[in-house]
Amino acid sequence: MKLHADRFDVQTISGYGPGWVAIDKKEFTHSLIVGSRGELVDWPCQRFEDLTIAHFEQLAEMGAEVVILGSGAKNRFPAAALMAPLINRRIGLESMSTQAACRTYNILAGEGRHVVAALLLESDK
Repeated sequence: MKLHADRFDVQTISGYGPGWVAIDKKEFTHSLIVGSRGELVDWPCQRFEDLTIAHFEQLAEMGAEVVILGSGAKNRFPAAALMAPLINRRIGLESMSTQAACRTYNILAGEGRHVVAALLLESDK
């Protein structure tokens, strides 16, 4: 599926599919963090079950007003204890499938919000 942003001065998710996502038309096949202020970093997590508090500390350090967690092929919610770094900084977290997270990120980024999407790109292996 191809996506189109409302604003072109922010980094956008230009496409996605099973096991891949394109950021400004560059394709990635590993989990990553993308932000509306140009953040683009590898996220060292391959499966939802591997998430640790350190992953959420990394997200909290980015200082976004909201974090969107793309939890893989289906919507899953992390344990409350894992979200503590975000809660302590009053940063909102929305969890949804990675495909829904891609669409939601583009909408919020297009509105000028400081949003970060942490996208789990699980392999079929």
